[in-house]
Amino acid sequence: PDQSAKMNLLRSTLILLVANSADGFNVAPAAGISKVMKGRSSDILPAMAQTQSMMSKRGSQTKSSLMATTSPSPSDTELDTSAILKYGVAAVTQLSLISGFFYGVDYALTATGNSVLPTPVTWIMCYAFSLKSRTFNPLNNERPNRQKAVEGEKSNGFKDRVQPSWTPPGVVFPIMWLLIIGPLRATSSTMIIESLGGYFSLPLMSLMLHLTCGDIWNTINNTEKRFGTSVLGISTVYFSALHAAYRYYEVDPLAGKLLGATAIWLTIASALIIDTWRLNPDQNGERGSLLPRKAVGEESVTTFSW
Repeated sequence: PDQSAKMNLLRSTLILLVANSADGFNVAPAAGISKVMKGRSSDILPAMAQTQSMMSKRGSQTKSSLMATTSPSPSDTELDTSAILKYGVAAVTQLSLISGFFYGVDYALTATGNSVLPTPVTWIMCYAFSLKSRTFNPLNNERPNRQKAVEGEKSNGFKDRVQPSWTPPGVVFPIMWLLIIGPLRATSSTMIIESLGGYFSLPLMSLMLHLTCGDIWNTINNTEKRFGTSVLGISTVYFSALHAAYRYYEVDPLAGKLLGATAIWLTIASALIIDTWRLNPDQNGERGSLLPRKAVGEESVTTFSW
């Protein structure tokens, strides 16, 4: 029986090869083949099905093997020094422009015999910086689309990757940034400005450093999707927030505590980023590099938007 099965398998394989070849050249199969297939259908058809299954499996294995061969391996990549340089240039540019802005406000107020703007105006200005500091950054710091996040739809930085199962619903993010994080930053910063009698100061620039780190991190995480580098970036965001809170606390303990409270959300966000890194390996099954890398010979994905 085993020998008979093998013969049937061999016969059906040959018939398939001839039939497929004839079909490929748009030629009708030979009449003899048709008769054999009709006369021995009970024996041949099961064997044909088995043969086709084997050929399909081998084809899939070959395809997978080719994909593995063509996927870039770690040895095919190099450190993206261009990206690192641009991150640095963007940080210096943003901090320089913000410093110049605050220095200009202080200069203009001194010329008019004042030290600070009315409290509501200062608060609104600080709130605007909290949400729109990226205006001073030359990189593309695109945030996830707020409306799409609320509706649970895909956008850059949200649902465009495998996310942890414990990721908060999309509606939570705008609530946190617009109604909690932003007001805490604005209130604590207004307290510092009024305590020091001016805008350009070490404590306030410490917060601006934190915002700058956040803007560059948004480029890395949302625009470039460098999941490994994003982990390194979120650590700079986290520790710069703690440093700013410490500087605020030195001037006004309450202001320091208010700003320090934002670290609670940043702790959750950092855990999300680390878990996302774990869940999104590259094509070779490896986690993304903590330092930015690019394919050898290719241009960096990091570009300036202005």
